[in-house]
Amino acid sequence: MNATLIVDVPEHNRFEWHLEGQVAIVTYRRAGSVLWLNHAGVPPALGGRGIGSRLVEQVLQMIRARNEQVVPVCSFIAQYMERHPEHDDLLAPR
Repeated sequence: MNATLIVDVPEHNRFEWHLEGQVAIVTYRRAGSVLWLNHAGVPPALGGRGIGSRLVEQVLQMIRARNEQVVPVCSFIAQYMERHPEHDDLLAPR
């Protein structure tokens, strides 16, 4: 599973990871350099393999590389970030 296949598709406001004929996604709403991460979704056929966590990790790394910040609206993403405080610097001030 190659994380380099994760792409930002701004015209659909989402990140996509195509694998095994399926698409895992993180949807967002952009406000300047802040992305409101609204939903992380993994098709049932890919479930139970840690793909959601790997997707979120790679999305956060992409956001860091672009010097952007996040508001984790999605509970899965918020919980992931709580378990991985190394990403606290990405949190947009409230």
